Amino acid sequence: MMDEQIYLSNLYDYYKDLLTDLQKRYFEDYYFDNLTMEEIANNFSVTKNAISKALKEVKEKLEYYESKLKLYHNRLMIEKLLDNDTFGKIEKYI
Repeated sequence: MMDEQIYLSNLYDYYKDLLTDLQKRYFEDYYFDNLTMEEIANNFSVTKNAISKALKEVKEKLEYYESKLKLYHNRLMIEKLLDNDTFGKIEKYI
């Protein structure tokens, strides 16, 4: 669960501007403020089921955007290349 939370938080950093304001609030309350779905539902005067459905939709959207745009994946690949001292090897050709 923690790995998924970190993964979704990373995706959120890249794609949050593609979500609605309400989706962002639900996501931030749940993943960043550690509120339960019941607490969020009470805060927004909606059902817990509505929050669950919205969070599932946000997760699916974030994963969809990543599958198409691959911004997070590309960052990981760049970091991997830099960790392997590829930059040092490339630098001598610049």
